[in-house]
Amino acid sequence: MVLVEPQKFTKYAAVVLDVALEKALDYGIPDDLLVHAQKGVRVEVPLRGSLRNGYILAIKDTSDYGKVAPIQRIFSDVQIPEDLFELALWISRYYLAPLFQVFKILVPSSIRKEMAHKQQLFVMRKQTRERLKEECEKIRNKHPAQAAVLDVMLLVKKGILLSELLEKTGGSRSPVDTLSAKGYLLVEPIRIDRSPLVGEEYLLTKPKILSEEQQEAFTRIAQSLQDNIFQTHLLYGITGSGKTEVYLQAIEKALQMQKSAIMLVPEISLTAQTIERFKSRFPDKIAILHHRLSHGERFDEWHKIRRGEARIVIGARSAVFSPVQDLGLVIVDEEHEQSYKQQEEAPCYHARDVAVMRGKIAQATVILGSATPSIESYYNALKGKYGLSVLKHRAEASLLPTVTIVDMKREFEKAKGFTNFSEPLLNEIEKRLVTGEQTILFLNRRGYHTTLKCPSCHTSLKCPHCSLALTFYYSRNSLSCHLCDFALTPPPSICPSCKKDAPMKYQGVGTELIERSLHAVFPDSRIIRIDADTTRHKGSHQKLLRDFGTGKADVLIGTQMIAKGLHFSEVTLVGILNGDASLNIPDFRSSEIAFQLMTQVAGRAGRGVTQGKVIIQTHLPENSTIQLAAQQNYTAFFEEEILSRELFAFPPFSSLVKLNFSGPDEKKTEEFAQLFRHKLQINLPEIFTLSPVIPSGHAKVKDRYRFQFLIRGPSIYSANQAIKTTLQHALIPRDIKFLIDVNPLTTFF
Repeated sequence: MVLVEPQKFTKYAAVVLDVALEKALDYGIPDDLLVHAQKGVRVEVPLRGSLRNGYILAIKDTSDYGKVAPIQRIFSDVQIPEDLFELALWISRYYLAPLFQVFKILVPSSIRKEMAHKQQLFVMRKQTRERLKEECEKIRNKHPAQAAVLDVMLLVKKGILLSELLEKTGGSRSPVDTLSAKGYLLVEPIRIDRSPLVGEEYLLTKPKILSEEQQEAFTRIAQSLQDNIFQTHLLYGITGSGKTEVYLQAIEKALQMQKSAIMLVPEISLTAQTIERFKSRFPDKIAILHHRLSHGERFDEWHKIRRGEARIVIGARSAVFSPVQDLGLVIVDEEHEQSYKQQEEAPCYHARDVAVMRGKIAQATVILGSATPSIESYYNALKGKYGLSVLKHRAEASLLPTVTIVDMKREFEKAKGFTNFSEPLLNEIEKRLVTGEQTILFLNRRGYHTTLKCPSCHTSLKCPHCSLALTFYYSRNSLSCHLCDFALTPPPSICPSCKKDAPMKYQGVGTELIERSLHAVFPDSRIIRIDADTTRHKGSHQKLLRDFGTGKADVLIGTQMIAKGLHFSEVTLVGILNGDASLNIPDFRSSEIAFQLMTQVAGRAGRGVTQGKVIIQTHLPENSTIQLAAQQNYTAFFEEEILSRELFAFPPFSSLVKLNFSGPDEKKTEEFAQLFRHKLQINLPEIFTLSPVIPSGHAKVKDRYRFQFLIRGPSIYSANQAIKTTLQHALIPRDIKFLIDVNPLTTFF
């Protein structure tokens, strides 16, 4: 690396590198690169004998360093827009994440790598049709291969891909090259769009007439769009109330104002059905972003957005960082969804909160939509921080389903033992099989059995690399870990712990067992199962949903992947097989999550002309969360839950930061967590409290032991300042990973 005297450069750039450095470094801008040097552009610079990527943080007239190295390259086609740059700085401050980590989520890896647009050769006529026709007849007998090429070229409108031309003629490329050399054809490379929607066809739809409630909500949203001011609207509407139509018309309003829109949906709701509703309304303006895209698809979609060719972006969590031009509207559908929070790596951001901040920076309108809003969002709306619009009735006059709670303790007594299906549920399923209506069964556990236990020592068989019980899969006669993919085939016949020759006992129920059990009761029923195991391959999720939507199955069994975003008019029965599951987690949000999940699943029933029915199977029939979910009474649930939150000083009445420590040595990791907690206690204001250091809910994952503690107090920024001060005087061992989780979703895991 050649270092150059500072006076050799007229301008300097502070560059944030893609490596773990505390601050930006100064580099000189060579004169021939000055025209391309702008804040936010990607650059290539030397560091410690190698070239690294980075982003220009600021352009400066001077540098404090004695000698600086020059920028080697500037990638002018990759630039972080001004509003995104400001957002990155906020994320770094609020979530206490180094800028290099923030830029990694802002710019996808497919963009950071030196990929290129896909190109294919395209063949066009260079002469008139009449001239080609004359040449074709002239050479037909002597050069039949060239004549065959001209025959095809006379039929196409503008041109044809070379690969398609050769497929139609059945020949080689040689005749094409000859005709090109003669001046009859032109062969040129063209850019091919690797869109995930290529080949899909959609019937165009028109805006629906809004109900009075929908119109009131839309009018408020349209006004803030018209005024070009930042405002957040909470759109609270029961399941099936027509929130999506309000979104669509708000997007149309933004487009009329020459603005762009970002629509966030939970990853599991990003189905073909969801995309179709938007693509059929706005056929030429949409880009899709989610984790299942190939690198090439993501590369093309990102650049299409950056160039302004796509004015609407639909995507999961990371789509909030889309480089759209003239942002006017951000929508977060199912804003309560947990998948909007990044939890396993820094920055541990929440896409909903980032969306609100992005709207504030861009002076855009933000819509948060849900049938079961998060406690924090509804509280903000009641306090006037957000605007509030309520949709109390289902669209198109359909009725909410009736809900029945079934006490499974009594069902076990009637069955004289364990049963997966209550008698009322089986009776209702049988009725649907007779009438041709459809059923959805929900169980948020995959696999066949969830535990394998020794009857002698009562030890559950756990993953050797994680603190999680292994799940049994009947289809592959295997035990699997859902945290690290460890598999044991076949399962042991005797206990590995006590070695006693007693048959191992299988316990717990998963979706695979439910599918097999239902087939045993109704052998002629057609069943589709959707969970993480049946949707591993690209497109499999969409195919299974399409098959169910077109009537190729009577029953859909699934995990939370089927809990929301689905609209099937023939579904008139929903069975929630274990309403207690989420309530058993020792976390302050467990009641909220249970209520949301049951209400959302129940909302899949009766979306057509026939009123639906929901059956909730539970061992806790008197539990107020289950009772209120059965009534679909969100406001009553909120009033009950907010009192509990205030009593125990949980959000929204306090701010939380969770500090996670993980390492290969259990004792060393715990000792460092205790040491860090002690030092942090000194730097924290007295009004803050620290919980004890405890093992995480998953105490070991992939051979790394995990410990955590919580900071609770009135202000995130005060807590963050104390953490930063502590970090300046605490040397983190190289083998220990330290993760800061601001506003954690869970205090348990």
